[in-house]
Amino acid sequence: MIKTLAKSVREYKTPSILSPIFVSIEVILECLMPLVIMEFIAKLEEEIAFSSIGYYGGILVGMAVLSLITGMLSGRFAARASAGFAKNLRKDIYYAIQDYSFANIDKFSTSSLVTRQTTDVTNVQMAYMMIIRVAIRCPLMLIFSLAMAFTVNVTISWVFLALVPVLAAVLVVVILKTHPVFERVFHKYDNMNRSVRENIKGIRVVKSFVREDFEKKKFEATSEDVRKDFTLAERIMAINTPVMQFCIWLSFLLIFLLAAIITHNNIENGIAIADAVVGKEQLTVLIMYASQILSAVMQLSMVLVMIIIARTSAERIVAVLQEKSNITSPENAVREVKDGDIVFDNVSFKYSAGAERFALEGVNLHIKSGQTIGILGGTGASKSTLVNLIPRLYDTTEGAVYVGGVNVKEYDLETLRNNVAMVLQKNVLFSGTIKDNLRWGKQDATDDEMLRVCKLACADDFIQTFPDKYDTYIEQGGTNVSGGQKQRLCIARALLKDPKVLILDDSTSAVDTKTDAMIRKSFRDEIPNVTKIIIAQRVSSVQDADQIIVLDGGKINAVGTHEELLESNEIYKEVYYSQNRVGGDKDVKEGGADNE
Repeated sequence: MIKTLAKSVREYKTPSILSPIFVSIEVILECLMPLVIMEFIAKLEEEIAFSSIGYYGGILVGMAVLSLITGMLSGRFAARASAGFAKNLRKDIYYAIQDYSFANIDKFSTSSLVTRQTTDVTNVQMAYMMIIRVAIRCPLMLIFSLAMAFTVNVTISWVFLALVPVLAAVLVVVILKTHPVFERVFHKYDNMNRSVRENIKGIRVVKSFVREDFEKKKFEATSEDVRKDFTLAERIMAINTPVMQFCIWLSFLLIFLLAAIITHNNIENGIAIADAVVGKEQLTVLIMYASQILSAVMQLSMVLVMIIIARTSAERIVAVLQEKSNITSPENAVREVKDGDIVFDNVSFKYSAGAERFALEGVNLHIKSGQTIGILGGTGASKSTLVNLIPRLYDTTEGAVYVGGVNVKEYDLETLRNNVAMVLQKNVLFSGTIKDNLRWGKQDATDDEMLRVCKLACADDFIQTFPDKYDTYIEQGGTNVSGGQKQRLCIARALLKDPKVLILDDSTSAVDTKTDAMIRKSFRDEIPNVTKIIIAQRVSSVQDADQIIVLDGGKINAVGTHEELLESNEIYKEVYYSQNRVGGDKDVKEGGADNE
């Protein structure tokens, strides 16, 4: 885990090294200052001289200023290193997610990935800053102060060694008790983020069904779960402070008690008063070292608590970074797609190895280059699953898929996906102008190229009605355009790739049948050599296709033309007649409205 995270330090190695160096100098100076004070007090016992005051005062001021400077530099470098580390970590997580296949993305929820990018990275950032500064400072302070205390008075210094194990035991108990709580609480963070995300994304549905109170209660329940676990963890960690305070005051008491006992025994043994008494300079220095030792242990406990929190976050981050895409380009990958010929050779597919049944089973299919293929079937018939295998968004469990006569697993992924344009069932537009969104299909597309594909997708008509035309700003998620307009823009974006294969996954469902027919006609006339696969719920969207595939339960039920299936296939006949009798296509032909 540490090795994986350390890769994100990169260009911030220098400040990460300088911070511990400067904090070490700061600790050494702070540990030497009590010895100077002890010598100063002893000098004052002999005689009060302004020269001595000036001499020792100058030394102490110089050491204090130097300690302050090194401390500030250490803090500066620690802040720079931790902030840079967090920046790199977020970038690495983001880049890792970009390489995921659909199967990898299915493993993590969106809300969980957001939490890992934000809260978890912040926790690791804070822990890293403490590790390179406070976690170095505290052990050094503990060791040096103990060593210096023993040079002052060996007998009394054993008090510190007796109390440190007590504090260490308390820390161990706190760590063991809080780590499981923090592991649990971050999963609840994911649930809370999911609740917020769903509510914001579906705010129109929430308001239209007047479910605000329900959503408030749902969020309150998830946030209450987080509060309970954090409260429990904070209660356990709160034991630290009173125990530390108790040990500090107990150490003061024991120092004075041992000093009194040593002095009394020395006098009883006939030692001269001057030598028998534990000097005030020794008591002063020992108390200073006691404060330094126990405050170091207290700070160390805070660091360990932060590390406990960060450990859970780090494990979640590393899980994302170490997750490798199960779909990668092979060595010596094929970098040219000859044509849009597609073959499914006895293909079966499961979404996970532990799935009880295949989503697709025994699919054998040959789609010739340039053909228009319609795919029809009920909900859950695995229509989207079938086409997702063509651009290798998922890999087959059994069998193979061939595009242009080559197994898709032998292609360079970028080459394959640039030649297989897919308009997914869930249409997504990004914030930016219409031109910005279209150029996702081709970064250097000219205005003429964009105009051409928009005319093919019947999008130019409504774009021209906007005041800013192609420079019209699209809000996040395309909320300022209708569903049909969004679909047509997504189709145009796919066409701009100039693909060998075009897949429309129910991508004209929000478009009226007249516009749908115009889009299909433009495809026939303008891109006859492109293989077109159209998934649809309406028979009218696929009835003029070269071949229509009827899927049922993940298997091919029938393949044929509209007329052939209407005569021979019960599923197709049922869909066709139900749509026409109920008024689906028939009503539209008689003057139905635009679904937009």
